[in-house]
Amino acid sequence: MEGVDHLAEERNRAEFDVEEMKIVWAGSRQEFEVSDRMARLVASDAVFRKDNRGILGRKELFKNTLRKAAYQEASKLRFFVDEPAFTDLHWGMFVPAIKGQGTDEQQQKWLPLAYKMQIIGCYAQTELGHGSNVQGLETTATFDHETDEFVIHSPTLTSSKWWPGGLGKISTHAVVYARLVINGKEHGVHGFIVQLRSLDDHLPLPGITVGDIGMKFGNGAYNTMDNGVLRFDHVRIPREQMLQRVLQVTREGKCVESNVPRQLIYGTMVYVRQSIVADASRALSRAVCIATRYSAVQDNLVPRMVIDYKTQQSRLFPLLASAYAFRFVGEWLKWLYTDVTERLQANDFSTLPEAHACTAGLKSLTTSVTADAIEECRKLCGGHGYLFASGLPELFAVYVPACTYEGDNIVLLLQVARFLMKTVSQLPSGKKPVGTTAYMGRAEHLLQCRCNVQKAEDWLNPSVVLEVFEARAARMSVARAQNLGKFANPEEGFAELSPVLVEAAVAHCQLIVVSKFFEKLQQNIPGKGVKEQLQVLCCIYALNILHKHLGDFIATGCISAKQASLANDLLRSLYSKLRPNAIALVDAFNYTDHFLGSILGRYDGNVYPKLYEEAWKDPLNDSVVPDGYQEYIRPLLKQQLRNARL
Repeated sequence: MEGVDHLAEERNRAEFDVEEMKIVWAGSRQEFEVSDRMARLVASDAVFRKDNRGILGRKELFKNTLRKAAYQEASKLRFFVDEPAFTDLHWGMFVPAIKGQGTDEQQQKWLPLAYKMQIIGCYAQTELGHGSNVQGLETTATFDHETDEFVIHSPTLTSSKWWPGGLGKISTHAVVYARLVINGKEHGVHGFIVQLRSLDDHLPLPGITVGDIGMKFGNGAYNTMDNGVLRFDHVRIPREQMLQRVLQVTREGKCVESNVPRQLIYGTMVYVRQSIVADASRALSRAVCIATRYSAVQDNLVPRMVIDYKTQQSRLFPLLASAYAFRFVGEWLKWLYTDVTERLQANDFSTLPEAHACTAGLKSLTTSVTADAIEECRKLCGGHGYLFASGLPELFAVYVPACTYEGDNIVLLLQVARFLMKTVSQLPSGKKPVGTTAYMGRAEHLLQCRCNVQKAEDWLNPSVVLEVFEARAARMSVARAQNLGKFANPEEGFAELSPVLVEAAVAHCQLIVVSKFFEKLQQNIPGKGVKEQLQVLCCIYALNILHKHLGDFIATGCISAKQASLANDLLRSLYSKLRPNAIALVDAFNYTDHFLGSILGRYDGNVYPKLYEEAWKDPLNDSVVPDGYQEYIRPLLKQQLRNARL
């Protein structure tokens, strides 16, 4: 029935203050109020309609996106508009690149133009033949002594820039990454600000070949973004347009390194990757919200709701816990970025390598888990999850590129593994690990300690859980380092052991998420029952990882088979404890029906009438008899088809 809350009974079962949990999820009361106001503003404006994205042609879809992006206040509403657009790369990559790698003078020149969007930029690094291998980029920037210019050139087909969002049709400028060449000698890969299109008629400038790379996975999905291809034919730019905060090229063509270390670019990476982790929690929470609400919709022909089955709970509730876990580790990463920025300003670069490794690992972990979880939520919704109207197919298609952009997830884990191996190698020297690797400083204890869990309830003790996760991570890293030491050639050893090195990196990253969830619980959290529910979620998150990676924990001697069994017993009981609060916990995300874009995830649970109503909106139902009937189907029915000539 219209206007009836079919999930009201579920909401009345909540054992905590939902309004306070909304504030915890948002980060603060102010953040909650601002986001709530913006979400409802977007939902009420027809300009931001998105239910028809799956049936629009590519040109119409793209033009629709341009209209939304150009809308008043659109820059502040980007998240709630919920549509990949050129603005994502302008604000998320182009501006941070100039801020992080440009000199003060370059920032003063370019940032005001970018902030006012008098120029629109993108980030042109990836090439047709080179993705994660940045040092393999082929685009060249050759210094011309006579004209005091750089000549940007694409020497091969595979050197074509390929994939940058916003590049295909909209960007007027790009930060282009190319090999610096002076007097025939290469000086590494650097960024250059290059104008691509005229600011008068938007036509490509001489020597520029640029366009869109074509349709991508899904219907609407990421096809609202103009991912582009770009080639340069000896395009000249002033010397001052090389980003020179780290390395400067003089008028005479000499390379002069500044007193700023090359690790400075890590600051930009930390910013970008912390935003990706935050996006992971949002995408995962959307999928979980849809699957949880639909699981609680009552089928009058079945005595039990799907959400009451333990098999459904064991698949769904760990994903709900992961959404909260990623939210809180994302909050911590915001703090980390602020800390890194302050240290950079004070010329303190000591924590940059650890911060880089940490954010690389968390980007990899959270995006991989989220992509898999969205697909799991689709399956948790049964056949209806496959409908476009469920919102899950498009959410999956939009999200999965996150596993590749800004660093392939396996490549990033290998970077984390390198950092861990270096950390272990420095332990004998007495150098104390910092930040998220500080636990390695207690390696001697962690390699010998034994878990003292004797009954299931012992697993509720945060110190017990943390030590088990620390011991597992430390033992896996030390064992890999020892095996690495057996190889005469360390690089050959690293390549040979890369699969198990990735496993050690995952263990380290999972420890970070668990520890930051426990740290969140140590804060003052107001509201009846709010902290208790977060404790349940935290334990579910940690114990589910223990269950999924049981081989690691037992093989490293961290726990016994009996203790593992006790952990599983507690995990099942925690699902029962979470069950009456499941709907309220996803309500705390405070997503409007417009933002969710899912009939299965409707707030009121009125699913089946709305699914039936939505079906008739499909263009295929515009006519009772389909186009092509007279030409193909009627002759078939009347046996009048001619035999095909093969």
